[in-house]
Amino acid sequence: MTDFENIVIGKSSVPALAITVVLMLAIPIGSFLFWYKKHKAQVNILYLIAGAAGFIVSARVLELGMHYLCIVMDNPVSRFINGNTAAFVLYGTVMAGVFEECGRFIVLKFILKKNRTRENAVLYGVGHGGIEILAVLLPSMALYLIIAILFSVGNAEDALSALKITDNSAAAALPSVQAAAAFDYPLMAMNVAERLLAMCAHIGLTVIVFYGIKNMKKTFLPSAILLHMAMDTFPALYQRDVIPLWSVEAWAAFWVAAIMLIAGKLYKKMKEEKHG
Repeated sequence: MTDFENIVIGKSSVPALAITVVLMLAIPIGSFLFWYKKHKAQVNILYLIAGAAGFIVSARVLELGMHYLCIVMDNPVSRFINGNTAAFVLYGTVMAGVFEECGRFIVLKFILKKNRTRENAVLYGVGHGGIEILAVLLPSMALYLIIAILFSVGNAEDALSALKITDNSAAAALPSVQAAAAFDYPLMAMNVAERLLAMCAHIGLTVIVFYGIKNMKKTFLPSAILLHMAMDTFPALYQRDVIPLWSVEAWAAFWVAAIMLIAGKLYKKMKEEKHG
């Protein structure tokens, strides 16, 4: 496995990955502790749990199942989507928006019928965004850290043995080892910033959907779907190598700012309506 023997772990890879892992833990845990301590009388932990469960079911079970049918499997639909950039972007953004926002709507409207406070809406968003970090992204970063440590303290053969990488699994494992080797402080900053933006987006979109439910306004769910689709457009284009990575982060920051501005006004409005 000569490809692995030529891999050199960057000097900043291990510390950058270690800091990333710590911060990936700190974002969801810190968000929860801050909000719970500030609004202990108005929040119910059930909303946090429901937010996490809602993400798992909507995004990791149902949406991934659809991706398997329409992207992974070899059929006329998958060949059309994978072979057409416009179709790929439209499909990806629609699926993300519909599954996640409808998931929020179903849980908040039909399951969580008690304690419908605006503070609980934020807590639901923390659960939704937090579990995405803990269940999806943190394991990958932790694996990269282990890889970087093993390759930096010993030779490639020992590292591959410790990681249980054989000739049969080498091709699949190579991209992860390369990613760990190339990880540095700029990538650390980008990953952490992206997660902070995503957490804010999840909270903001939850408030928007929640406001529509509480005030029986049907336009807020499709609005949240469209906002989610707009935010995910550049990431989908980046996957097709159409645009550079920096533009994805700038695009995300713009739409998260827009979402938080809308959500902030609705959050304040819910207080005014409560006292009105």
